[in-house]
Amino acid sequence: MNQATMPDVDQFVDDARAWLRTVAEPRTQIKWGVGSDSVAVFENWTAEQERDETDHIRAYEQAKFDAGWGAMNWPVEYGGRALPMSYVLAFRREENAFDVPRRTEMFSVTQQLVAPAIAQWGTPEQCERYVRAMLRTDIIACQLFSETEAGSDLAAVRTRAVERDGRWTITGHKVWTSGARVADFGVAVCRTDPEAPKHAGLTVFLVPMDAPGVTVRPIRQMTGGSSFNEVYLDGELSDDYRLGPVGQGWPVALTVLAAERLDAGNLGLANADQAVELARHLGRELSEIERDTVADLVTRSYVQRVTGMRVAAAVVADKDPGPEASVGKLLATDTMARTSEVVRLLLGRDLIADSGEWGTFAWTEHVLGAPGYRIAGGTDEIQRNILAERVLGLPREPRP
Repeated sequence: MNQATMPDVDQFVDDARAWLRTVAEPRTQIKWGVGSDSVAVFENWTAEQERDETDHIRAYEQAKFDAGWGAMNWPVEYGGRALPMSYVLAFRREENAFDVPRRTEMFSVTQQLVAPAIAQWGTPEQCERYVRAMLRTDIIACQLFSETEAGSDLAAVRTRAVERDGRWTITGHKVWTSGARVADFGVAVCRTDPEAPKHAGLTVFLVPMDAPGVTVRPIRQMTGGSSFNEVYLDGELSDDYRLGPVGQGWPVALTVLAAERLDAGNLGLANADQAVELARHLGRELSEIERDTVADLVTRSYVQRVTGMRVAAAVVADKDPGPEASVGKLLATDTMARTSEVVRLLLGRDLIADSGEWGTFAWTEHVLGAPGYRIAGGTDEIQRNILAERVLGLPREPRP
């Protein structure tokens, strides 16, 4: 799209706001103590609840896509408007001001990680079949990356894929897979050449989650929910499901991982804001220590937001936002931890006693779930390594 046909930004924002008013209420009209008080980091849903909530979010995403507000920076052939990323960010700012369904991890994985990877690495047939459908969320995808012996060291995966007569036999075990119960496809990193160096012997596949030999087993979390799963793979796939060249699975996986960290810096901000609102509606005067702790959380939230803007600026300028994204991820996990401290201080024993009072016991799911994000999306140690090597210029330690 050339400059002459680029929509005026102010008009674009006005139009976005007008459409959002047709589907949701502004958040400023939401009253404290009304509606859901969920602040779960990892949702505590049954399989049926997860399916219902996924369908609810999907309906909004499809309506957004059909109205021209989804996939705006994508080419027209995929249902987009070929707009710069700055317009996408402008829409997201307006969207955040409305009570629209909150996307679960599955939707960012599908639209922002897997669809771009297929667009970059897929065959023309795969692009035609999957990309638009994923952007519209007609198809939902999950990541089949981590294994018990290969979490942060993804290249150490042991799941095997062996080719014979144009078909691949895949055997292995994946863990920590969010949304596997509701996903249509899983993006699996498999070892296809055990003799090659570990980064060179990998291939990626699009695995139908209802294929014979795919078994999903929920992993019970300490919150009581099962948003994570382990997935057992023991079946065959045709070569049509291979994504990218044989042996090039590492760069394909990196395409997914690079996008994974772009949104990480926004994690936890909604709950931090909710904790500040809790302080405002506590019904009593705060102590000096409580006021200091809440003020510290507000300050850190602003720093995290500024870092998020730096990541967005790098994306808009088509620059590598890797170091900024790593800082954002570290700040996000810190904000989550500080939010837990504030809530424990404000609520005391009311945090662990299910009195039925709105906005109290619900915080247990944040407190128990927040530590998990020090691992999810790249551990804190991995983020610090990125900063040490790419910002400070420190040498990488030799592998044993």
